[in-house]
Amino acid sequence: MEQHFNFNNELKGKIALVTGGTKGAGKAIAQRLLMAGATVIITARNEPGEENPNFHFIQADLSTAAGAQKVGGEIKNRFGGLDILVNNLGGSETKGGGYAVLTDEDWVTALQTNLLAPVRLDKEFLPGMMEQKSGVIIHIASIQARLPLYDSTLPYAAAKAGLLNYSKGLSNEVAAKGIRVLTVSPGWIMTTASTRMMERIATSSNITVEEATQSVMDALGGIPFGRPAQPEEVAELVGFLVSPRAQYLTGTEYVIDGGTLPTI
Repeated sequence: MEQHFNFNNELKGKIALVTGGTKGAGKAIAQRLLMAGATVIITARNEPGEENPNFHFIQADLSTAAGAQKVGGEIKNRFGGLDILVNNLGGSETKGGGYAVLTDEDWVTALQTNLLAPVRLDKEFLPGMMEQKSGVIIHIASIQARLPLYDSTLPYAAAKAGLLNYSKGLSNEVAAKGIRVLTVSPGWIMTTASTRMMERIATSSNITVEEATQSVMDALGGIPFGRPAQPEEVAELVGFLVSPRAQYLTGTEYVIDGGTLPTI
């Protein structure tokens, strides 16, 4: 079957939502989908640092059920629904010290943000996707789902492991209805926040930024590629996966970690 794709405008007419789309990998993903011709909606808890009229911004706390309902309601009222949902929101705010210092609140917060937020948003938009018999859902997980760092991010790692399992199960349920569900698991991404962290480590330890970066890579067990990922590299993978070029891909996890994971 011969197919022709317009790589520069392949998402024209598509409505896409990127959660956590104001910074880091989320911002890069939103920009990548916009460049492909999609109408892009972004959400975050706080207003973006700089306004971009090309994006439709919805302020919401997606770690709550009310936040997911707000986003779902506004998008359905204004756009009718979604063609592409990128559940990028995630992160860890737990302190170091291992399991003993973690409270119930630490665990609940991590689960709400990293697992239940995408579950709720999927539920908001799946009925519309089923009705139109098409749609793509991307879950941004993490290699910590397979390589947990117990000192400070154990709840985050456990939530992302749950997201992997949920994503696979959901894909099996909705594939026959024309909806593709995929997981992208990045390793360390050199975002602006990561750069600032390297600068802080360098200052406090009286070492160079390059040495601080290497120390973090060593703590991960090494990155064979020799550096963290750039946000745009993760965005490029997502851009391919949501495109018509990936129309037979569903139910699969795509790891983008420069070779960090020691096993296949």
